[in-house]
Amino acid sequence: MNPPAPAEIARSFDLRRLDASFYADPYPVYDALRTHEPVKRMPDGSLFLTRYRDVQAVYRDPKAFSSDKTVEFGPKYGTATPLYAHHTTSLVFNDPPRHTRVRKLIAGALTARAIASMEPGLIALVDGLLARASARGRLDLIDDFASAIPVEVIGNLLDVPHGERAPLRDWSLAILGALEPSLTPEQEALGNRAVSEFIDYLKVLVARRRAAPGDPQHDVLTRLILGETDGERLDEAELLHNCIFILNAGHETTTNLIGNGLVLLSKWPGERERLRREPALLDSAVEECLRFESSNQLGNRIAVADTHIGDVPVPRGTPVTLCIGAANRDPEQFEAPQRFDIAREPNRHLAFGFGIHQCAGLSLARLEARIAIGRFVARFPGYRLDGDPVRASRARFRGFVHAPVALV
Repeated sequence: MNPPAPAEIARSFDLRRLDASFYADPYPVYDALRTHEPVKRMPDGSLFLTRYRDVQAVYRDPKAFSSDKTVEFGPKYGTATPLYAHHTTSLVFNDPPRHTRVRKLIAGALTARAIASMEPGLIALVDGLLARASARGRLDLIDDFASAIPVEVIGNLLDVPHGERAPLRDWSLAILGALEPSLTPEQEALGNRAVSEFIDYLKVLVARRRAAPGDPQHDVLTRLILGETDGERLDEAELLHNCIFILNAGHETTTNLIGNGLVLLSKWPGERERLRREPALLDSAVEECLRFESSNQLGNRIAVADTHIGDVPVPRGTPVTLCIGAANRDPEQFEAPQRFDIAREPNRHLAFGFGIHQCAGLSLARLEARIAIGRFVARFPGYRLDGDPVRASRARFRGFVHAPVALV
């Protein structure tokens, strides 16, 4: 049987009915949509955008396209659930003025000076992980390396005691997993339980920090507790849910960035050797990893005024999905977009979003990726995949569950 033509792929696409081939490689579907139905109307009435210019235009216009999720997430989760409370209170799913207040408090602890001060500790962490892997001769890129780095970094930012960090990754995976377009009852139950358990833990941590505050220049939790924006402090719900947001935002996407990047370099050995010979390309290599396999593939907005996307009318109340993964491979924006080129210039990808909701921790994520990828390649320049890596079956967050590697 012949595979379906691109026009048929675009016509039949439904984000809520995805198969294993999409999770393995969504880019042929994105290409078909971008060519034949770049502003795709989904069966539920929402729009799915795959062109760079359209995705960027929506990011540029927060007055017409809101990030608030109270309308969208009510039917999805139920308004009395922990998942609804979390995802309608955290920074990423809110508009100004709440978004502005929280973002200012978080960004104040992520200054260039503060991030630079993290570098020695981050190098020591990565080198320790690599030393342990060297003794074994193999490792799983995700379990043994990529996931361990952001959990420690975010744990340090919130000053979570080391002995209390074990549940953080599982909580994060469960909460983010519940953001998938199609949600199973098991995912929903796991996500609700994770929010509840995380909130219970944070109440204890916050009480301890109120009694013994840390340095707000480096301790984000103390900064959120004590900080004011325009004379206002965060209420208790805002404080707790944005602590969860900080872990989630800094954990899964950075794990995916490091894991995706190292797998890409193993599959493009010429580019890996180029990086080994020219370590000055490390910064642009990280940017190309972000573009080529964007950790966060999908964003969402809702139209709060009658407007247009290109020449397509968009009535007020229309949900819009921004396909970052497709935009970052748009041939109108990127020359030879299917080629992985660690020296690509220019490379104005949208992996961190754009506009007022651009990722507040992007400089920290880049630092983690530079140190993790750069030091891994320098120490094990001939590493190879030792079995097929296993993708997570997720449309929104693209990464691996396991990626076994032999070290050479």
